[in-house]
Amino acid sequence: MSGRSAAMLEWVAKGTAAFEAEVHALTDPALGERSCLPGWSRAHVVAHLARNADALLNLLTWARTGVETPMYTSPGRRAQEIDTGARRPAGELRSDLLEADARLAGALAALPDACWEATVRTARGREVSVREVPWMRVREVWVHAVDLDTGCGFADVPREVCAALVDDVAAGFRARTDFPPVVLRAEDGGRTWLLGVTGADTVKVTGDLPSLAAYATGRPVPGPLHAPGGAEVPKLPAWL
Repeated sequence: MSGRSAAMLEWVAKGTAAFEAEVHALTDPALGERSCLPGWSRAHVVAHLARNADALLNLLTWARTGVETPMYTSPGRRAQEIDTGARRPAGELRSDLLEADARLAGALAALPDACWEATVRTARGREVSVREVPWMRVREVWVHAVDLDTGCGFADVPREVCAALVDDVAAGFRARTDFPPVVLRAEDGGRTWLLGVTGADTVKVTGDLPSLAAYATGRPVPGPLHAPGGAEVPKLPAWL
């Protein structure tokens, strides 16, 4: 995926707006209630999105200056910042999110064309082109909008983003052998994806695109999934 394509930046903008709208609709007490993520309140999810925006901004700074600028100083520091952010007053937390989103949007728009070929490193140590940064934010805003557990589901995520999410999961699981291989087939588009390494025990799972994206990313599935003969749909390992 190209980093500065109009379509990708539009996905970022739409996903950011969707996440911010979900947060805006929450009452202050509701921000402290549980999210879909184990051990995290909705406030934790919001704090994470704010800090992720700044972490991706660090990668853009790295690409622009040539000076190594890690996403996070350490995993422990990252966790501490999220926990601290989640404890802030609701008004401060909302402002923090909006300001971090604006900083990232400005940096994405202003990054010189020549810098998009730079190589940076993710928090997991993977070297990538900075062109991946917009997609990394697309994943965060759309999937975590669902994780807020406010009624937004994968049926509300643009279909092209759903397809790209399944592409991402399939690429990450390509060589995995620690779960039964699964072939996903979109009943409303004909696309197929292989998760894992194909073999005699491959299970075919069919569903609509939003349900496949939710299943692949380990989120609540909005519609039915079908396996041959009524077989149980395998549980997948964690995506990220």
